[in-house]
Amino acid sequence: MIVAMDHMTALIEQNARFAELLHTADPDTPVPTCPGWTLKQLFRHVGRGDRWSAQIISDRIEGVLDPREVRDGKPPADTEGALAWLHGGPQVLQDAIESVGASTQVWTFLGPRPAQWWVRRRLHEATVHRADAALALGQPYELAADLAVDGIEEWIDTVATSRQTLDPGVTVHLHTTDVPGEWMIHGEEGRVVWEPGHGKGTVAVRGRAADLFLALLNRGSDGLEIFGDEAVWASWRERAQF
Repeated sequence: MIVAMDHMTALIEQNARFAELLHTADPDTPVPTCPGWTLKQLFRHVGRGDRWSAQIISDRIEGVLDPREVRDGKPPADTEGALAWLHGGPQVLQDAIESVGASTQVWTFLGPRPAQWWVRRRLHEATVHRADAALALGQPYELAADLAVDGIEEWIDTVATSRQTLDPGVTVHLHTTDVPGEWMIHGEEGRVVWEPGHGKGTVAVRGRAADLFLALLNRGSDGLEIFGDEAVWASWRERAQF
């Protein structure tokens, strides 16, 4: 199921909510879901990431860009300046896309994609790293169901099928319970493929969209029902880490 949404508007909103969490937080707070990182490093990663993708687009770079070469890749030392720098990231990305055209093919780690592809990718970097910050600070995390469904599908299409994450003959069935959403992910010889819809799986996992999204990104597994081979579910999540 493809969810129609304005990904840039959603990215700006998630960026703002991420910033709210960090505004008064201790930047040296460890982030357990990103081992070895502090909130300061998480903050810089998100803000630099928007500019990293923007520079790949605007400069028509044809390979991995060294993060140290990202223009304006470090936030100012003062809090207000740093927050303004973070908030500016989505606009830098939007400007880059407009400079080349949304449908222009650019480099991605999956091969050439339209420049607009990067907006959805950056959106779900923001949703998951907002979860990382909330978990590190012991704060609640909520994600709108339609956004979580979009994140699930983006993750399946971008990460779970980008390499051999399932053995041939193995199928995972995902099903959201609060909004419509079902996906079948199949291991085949030399590849993994997916399709929206219902079917018989080696393992089936059901839950609220937000809970399922976080579980797929290894940010918790509360509130899920698992039917079938739980070892396949555990192994798949491990093999499909981003």
